Amino acid sequence: MVTAPVDVVALLTPLLLSQNYWRGTLANAVLTVAIFAAGGLYGARRHVAILDELPSLGGRLLASAAVVAIIAAERHDSVSYVGGFMRGVALSAALVIVGRAATRMFTNFSRKRRWVEHNAIIIGNGPVGVELARLLRRYPQYGLRFVGCVDVPSRQSVGSVPQIGTLGDLEKLTRVLECDVLIIADPDCPESMVMETLLQPSNSRCDLWAVPRLWGSRSLGSYPDHIGAIPIVKIGDTTLSGPRWAIKRASDALFATVALILLSPVLLLCAIATFLDGGRGIFFYQERIGRYGRPFKLIKFRSMRPADETESQTNWSIAHDRRVGPIGRFMRRTSLDELPQLWNILRGEMSVVGPRPERPYFVEKFSAEYPEYAMRHRVPVGLTGLAQVSGLRGDTPISDRARFDNYYIENWSLWLDIKVVLRTVAEVFRAGGR
Repeated sequence: MVTAPVDVVALLTPLLLSQNYWRGTLANAVLTVAIFAAGGLYGARRHVAILDELPSLGGRLLASAAVVAIIAAERHDSVSYVGGFMRGVALSAALVIVGRAATRMFTNFSRKRRWVEHNAIIIGNGPVGVELARLLRRYPQYGLRFVGCVDVPSRQSVGSVPQIGTLGDLEKLTRVLECDVLIIADPDCPESMVMETLLQPSNSRCDLWAVPRLWGSRSLGSYPDHIGAIPIVKIGDTTLSGPRWAIKRASDALFATVALILLSPVLLLCAIATFLDGGRGIFFYQERIGRYGRPFKLIKFRSMRPADETESQTNWSIAHDRRVGPIGRFMRRTSLDELPQLWNILRGEMSVVGPRPERPYFVEKFSAEYPEYAMRHRVPVGLTGLAQVSGLRGDTPISDRARFDNYYIENWSLWLDIKVVLRTVAEVFRAGGR
């Protein structure tokens, strides 16, 4: 909250000295902030020190300055102009480092005075959890106020560290104690039990940190963090909400609008072909399960007519059904029958990329058989998905599909969506559908 505004002010300071380079100064400010954000320099940290981030800070400042300098040299064939502009860039870079040092000092001072702190619950009452609790109590500069540990009932409290409840109580405790941070230390239970607990609504709103199981195993190039020399890593947000959801929804609406306009001739041809193949009723409407388990009506081009509604809802695959004619089979193989779902995307019922929607009968069946399956519904279902472009279509293991879908949710980025769309286009041209 403090660092980003200070960076922007530092990057725009050269405008107070001269307005001759205002376009380049603004471009440099935007590019630098974007590179900082992409490099995690605005992420939350427990151990705050300017010397820790100085190498990463300096490298990104040099990278943004180099890009802007090349553009300035191309646009202005004048050494004196480029030289004057780069002096302003150098001044702003120096001010960014000074501003960062000042904000780090202010952050540590505020934490030590306990002006800024967040209630934290430690998950795990073993040796690591006990040591973390002691460190948080003794050193307020980490910005966390320890309120207690939770673990399985079989593990008892150790010494002066209170075990305020079990994993089953965690959702209630985070709400009652107004907890903002959860730290996974060494709980005496399987990881699946911990993950099931953390996905509860109250818990999923907390910042989540974890102590790596293998100390000293951090990957090269990472930006390490710690509490009293106990390494910790911040677990990324696995819910699509806030700005992340706004970005995804805006990109979905834009994509669907452009696609409907550009593909309107293809949609018309598909409609005509479907009518010639099966007569009236070119669209097929079927109930599917979307985000948070809410049902909606999915739209497709009709490729065959089911005998009755029961068959429509419970027949797993019609890939080799004799009632599917040559036109319907071609449309299914090229996924052209899926194009009307662009309207579902515009309505907000679906996304361009996400877990594929399934019928209520199979959602209930698969959720009972595979615990991870229901977790797919944390996000909107999609026109295409990572599981589908990874070859998991038709008669492939449901557990594999659920694993790929949850991987997509937990590692979502706009670039991941773009990659899935590009791979989908390649699959369509290869006719790799059903």
